[in-house]
Amino acid sequence: MNQTTVAATKPRVAIITGAAQGIGRSIALRLAQDGLSVAINDIPAKRAQIDEVVAEIKATGALAVAAPADVADEDAVQKMIASVVERLGALDVMVANAGIGLHGPLLTVSTQEWDRVININLRGVMLCYKYAAKQMVDQGWGGRIIGACLRLATGSLLNITDRYMSAYTASKFAIRGLTQSLASELIQHNITVNAYAPGAIRNNIGQFDGQAKKTSGLSNVDLSKIPMAEPEVIASLVAYIAKPEAYFITGQTISPNGGVHFN
Repeated sequence: MNQTTVAATKPRVAIITGAAQGIGRSIALRLAQDGLSVAINDIPAKRAQIDEVVAEIKATGALAVAAPADVADEDAVQKMIASVVERLGALDVMVANAGIGLHGPLLTVSTQEWDRVININLRGVMLCYKYAAKQMVDQGWGGRIIGACLRLATGSLLNITDRYMSAYTASKFAIRGLTQSLASELIQHNITVNAYAPGAIRNNIGQFDGQAKKTSGLSNVDLSKIPMAEPEVIASLVAYIAKPEAYFITGQTISPNGGVHFN
């Protein structure tokens, strides 16, 4: 796989899904800092938060646009990518970060709850991968596709915080397989496909509050003892994978987790 000159020298454009807050927001800020033009995606209901991130990036002198869309909606994903390409000129990096969690024993999780997690976490990533890849293949100069996985998808479930997450875990294991499979398909097009699989990230600790903490079996767990990182750690990893010089890395799921798990 060779790095093409045009991919290394032209202005580069990234879409980051689920970027109205958290890890997605941090990734968007970092890519903008690195000189990319960025499209900030999240669900339309979060338009105000999307606009805040866009304004924050523009205040630094970087180029950013809002790209609200439901990533589980195929038509919406296609239109989002077409709109970003029309406004920013191309698509070089797709960061399929959007996803939701679900805590609860499988014996009590409803089929509707299961389907919602799989629909957003897996179908949404698949659609972003697929239509970003189509755009990049048509452009002809390669690209970077990056998905959001989870430490759970890189090995056995060893930590108490891994309990009662069947739908979420299933969706993230599937993303790892999808990432590897698509990477093999796109090698000939100089498009890399990788995923990040973070351990505990500080801004996400709220997912264990209240009832979720109780049903997850975490009521007696001191979460402050779990190694935890700031979202900027993940943003830095994504920023490297997104670079033209990272052309030799593909099909990988990389897990920054503070040593909680070794793959």
